[in-house]
Amino acid sequence: MGSTSAISLSSHPKFQLRRRFDSDGSRSDLFGYRAPGVYLPPVVPFRRRCLVVKSNGGGSRRPASSRRVYRESQSVSSVVAPVQQLASFVAPAASFFAVTFVMWKLVEKLLVPKKGRMTSSVDSKAPEQGGMKWSISAGSNLLSGFGAKIERESKLKLNDFAKELRSFSSVDLSGRNFGDEGLFFLSESLGYNQTAEEVSFAANGITATGIKAFDGVLQANIMLKTLNLSGNAIGDDGVKLLCDILANNNGIQKLQLNSTDVGDEGAKAIAELLKTNSSLRVLELNNNMIDYSGFTSLAGALLENNTLRNLHLNGNYGGALGANALAKGLEGNKSLRELHLHGNSIGDEGVNALMSGLALHKGKLTLLDIGNNSISARGAFHVGGYIKKTKSLLWLNLYMNDIGDEGAGHIADALKQNRTITTIDLGGNNIHAEGVTALAEALKDNSVITFLEVGYNPIGPDGVKALSEVLKFNGNIETLKLGWCQIGAKGAEFIADMLKYNTTIRVLDLRANGLRNEGASCLARSLKVVNEALTSLDLGFNEIRDDGAFAISQALKANEDVTVTSLNLSSNFLTKFGQSALTDARDHVYEMSEKEINIFF
Repeated sequence: MGSTSAISLSSHPKFQLRRRFDSDGSRSDLFGYRAPGVYLPPVVPFRRRCLVVKSNGGGSRRPASSRRVYRESQSVSSVVAPVQQLASFVAPAASFFAVTFVMWKLVEKLLVPKKGRMTSSVDSKAPEQGGMKWSISAGSNLLSGFGAKIERESKLKLNDFAKELRSFSSVDLSGRNFGDEGLFFLSESLGYNQTAEEVSFAANGITATGIKAFDGVLQANIMLKTLNLSGNAIGDDGVKLLCDILANNNGIQKLQLNSTDVGDEGAKAIAELLKTNSSLRVLELNNNMIDYSGFTSLAGALLENNTLRNLHLNGNYGGALGANALAKGLEGNKSLRELHLHGNSIGDEGVNALMSGLALHKGKLTLLDIGNNSISARGAFHVGGYIKKTKSLLWLNLYMNDIGDEGAGHIADALKQNRTITTIDLGGNNIHAEGVTALAEALKDNSVITFLEVGYNPIGPDGVKALSEVLKFNGNIETLKLGWCQIGAKGAEFIADMLKYNTTIRVLDLRANGLRNEGASCLARSLKVVNEALTSLDLGFNEIRDDGAFAISQALKANEDVTVTSLNLSSNFLTKFGQSALTDARDHVYEMSEKEINIFF
């Protein structure tokens, strides 16, 4: 076609045909393979042998034309055979070479990096920040871009928190889980801070290591008054570090270390701090692991400290020995105003020692919490003795003990002589009708008590009857809690009758008393009468159905001067019809008097 190959013709292999004459005069064709530098010997074609069968009769031989056709077919087959033998040798070699070439190129692409495109993330970044951090944890091997995004978002949040610390006087950063590293970042915003006065770092995964972030910061800060580190497992080591730092701080007045795994060693460190610190007013160590030894250390500090006002030790392991140690510390202390010992299992022996120490206390204790301490009637007797003597106590909590009717009688006798206690909690003390009747008698001549909790006591209808008769025209009770008292519908009648005359009760709790529709209807009749005091009524868990809700809704509509602003009917058996009736009553009251009633279903 006018063009020639660039490859020389001499480079192509050549096939040569050689002829050989056999001894019988026949001709054989031999193929030889010749190429530059390569020579293959001639291949002798396979000759087919034929068996000629001659007839006995001497028949005629096969014609010559037949033999010529046979010779020609043998010649064609002799040409094809060498070609097939050559192809069987060349084809596997070519296939092997092609596969090897492809595999080598593939491996080269996978193993050899391309220049200018692939760079090490470790080389491009600082050692402390670069590279992907691998972990065997499920889902933790994130893509570098995704991890960087999370890191950027975390830094932005920490920056926002830091701005809050510099901008507001009260900052709540609890539950953000920024850990020790986050605290190190945020603590810088507290140094020489002239704005933040109350800061909460509660529940953030802070350990003893993170407390080091405050070193050099709290010493320079004179504005911070409240520091909350509750819910962080800093342990004794963290508390020791904190106390060393606070030794040179004169600003913090309230320190909250609730649920921080503080034990006796941590309590000892705090005690040493109290001996020299003159600014701390409130110390909270609730729900820790402080035992008798720690209580003893704190008691020793009370003898030397004259500034601490509130000491919270709820939920520890003081026991009778710890209470006895505290009693000795209280004898020489003049500053303490509130003592919280809820849930320390001090028992009758411990409460006896404690009351003796408080009787000699030179200060003015206003709050005493000794609830859930396994105190019986015997212990109540000692508590009653202190009630008679105290001239400063305002708030007494005996919740969840086991004083019974006898113990209630001891408390009632003491209350007849006391004119300071305004709040008393006797809930969950196995008090029956007899015990509450004694308390009711004490209220006849006592106009100081404004808060009375006797819930979780099986006083029954008879007990609530005795109490209601007294409260019709006596006492000054503003909050009355009678939840879980088994008063039933019959007891609701006595309360409803009392509400018609009482002018002091503002908050009434009647939860879980089995009032049902009958009890709700009784209370509804009293709501129709003008009552200028009652503002909150709690009827939750009382098996009230739609009929009871209808009665209450009608009462609210009928009383134009209703003062109730909160009505709780949650956890009852109301359908949409009862709820709709109450909603209509609420809207009606608002339209008529523009008074809002919050009704909870």
